[in-house]
Amino acid sequence: MRVYVPLTLPGLAEAYKTGELGDGPFIAYAVTPALREWYLSDDIEELEYAALNRAALASLRLLAGEPGGVRRRVVVAVDVADRDAVADPDRGLDPAALGEVRVAGPVPLAKAAAVHVDSVEAEGEVGEAVDALGAADQGDDDAQFIVDGADDHELLWYATQEIPNLVGGLGG
Repeated sequence: MRVYVPLTLPGLAEAYKTGELGDGPFIAYAVTPALREWYLSDDIEELEYAALNRAALASLRLLAGEPGGVRRRVVVAVDVADRDAVADPDRGLDPAALGEVRVAGPVPLAKAAAVHVDSVEAEGEVGEAVDALGAADQGDDDAQFIVDGADDHELLWYATQEIPNLVGGLGG
């Protein structure tokens, strides 16, 4: 199963240093039955893109916990055994948990298929989205518009061999 692990650049640097994603169990995103039902598509590429976007939103939330950090969302696509990524049936219908799976972890970084990262040009709007998260969560439509604006920036695809360049200078 392909899962999408939300991180930040410092989180990616730590994974690169240790050679592992997560210390288990941890949250990732995948094509779950609830995501399929919500997205109303049978196209696996569209569904995986939706899971990637869910992970990008989770990365945005991680950025909120790193004041002063680089404002670039990071998602690592990794393949795990189906039994190692389980959706919580009690949260399946919760809109906030669409596509969410719990990965038994840790997962060797060597199993990563790709890394998706915001461009440098996206940092301003991603930073604004991070700042607006709290108000958006409280129902502020203007703040939600700002948060949704981060999605206007497509995450760039990087091969796993490019991780050292992505985390250079971050202790990676």
